[in-house]
Amino acid sequence: MSSMLVVGSVATDTIHNHLGTHTRVLGGSATFASIAGSFYAPVKLVGVVGNDFPDAGVQVLRQRGVDLRGLEVADGPTFFWEGRYSPDLTSRESLKTELGVFASFHPKIPAEHRDTPYVMLGNIHPDLQVEVLDQVKKPKLVIADTMNFWITGAPNELARMLARIDLLVINEEEARQLAGVHNLMKAARALLAMGPSLVVIKRGEYGALLFEGGSVFSAPAYPCEDVQDPTGAGDTFAGGMLGFLAQQDRIDGATLRRAVIHGSVVASFCVEGLSVERLVRVQPAEVEARYAAFGRLAHFATAAELGSLA
Repeated sequence: MSSMLVVGSVATDTIHNHLGTHTRVLGGSATFASIAGSFYAPVKLVGVVGNDFPDAGVQVLRQRGVDLRGLEVADGPTFFWEGRYSPDLTSRESLKTELGVFASFHPKIPAEHRDTPYVMLGNIHPDLQVEVLDQVKKPKLVIADTMNFWITGAPNELARMLARIDLLVINEEEARQLAGVHNLMKAARALLAMGPSLVVIKRGEYGALLFEGGSVFSAPAYPCEDVQDPTGAGDTFAGGMLGFLAQQDRIDGATLRRAVIHGSVVASFCVEGLSVERLVRVQPAEVEARYAAFGRLAHFATAAELGSLA
């Protein structure tokens, strides 16, 4: 087993959804990714919070065994996001984004974290993601996320970051925007040409696609009956995927495909509760059971049956 480093936002969110208004709940890309990764491997978090950040949020991360030596506490307010979801949770409107201390954040990777083999660059400015890459020492795998805000507002900085990573995780809308084409196969080919050797395109309730060279792996999403809050599901997916790779300490094709499924497993738990409340209650046996359920979802033929069609 190896370990993983997560650099990103730690925040509080106010969420308006079909269940009501939920004020100042725990959020942030690094928060969700770290909790997800902790099911599989030791996690080290680097981020910043203000002096108003609740002690309960710190305790949630510590209880998951997350190493918080890289979490800075700065004078000022914590990064805050407020959003409203549509009644069916398929779309959301950002109502307020207050960067707070995150506006002047520059990641400082503790010396003891710089040789961490598996690194996740959460959804932050591409220049900050590059600052992390300049500090870490020859990681085995670097996974990065981005969003339409950076695609539009910082294209040159984003291009420099993409040239230095191994795996890009991106949703289908942003994949099309970044690639400049609608077809996801063509979009993935364009994204691979930008630098990463691997691309995962997240498709929400329709699953995810893994692209490696000329191969494609299509993973289903777990059919959740009671979806309460999709906030952080993408970060949870990426964190779970990287955590599994760190646990296995391998990056071959078969392991990557299993990692995508494990990412989908933990993301399916994330959406079943508000903020991180469902994630922190998940037991290892539940993860194993849902992973097995994914196998049944995607199974359609034995090896012998497949061979008979050749």
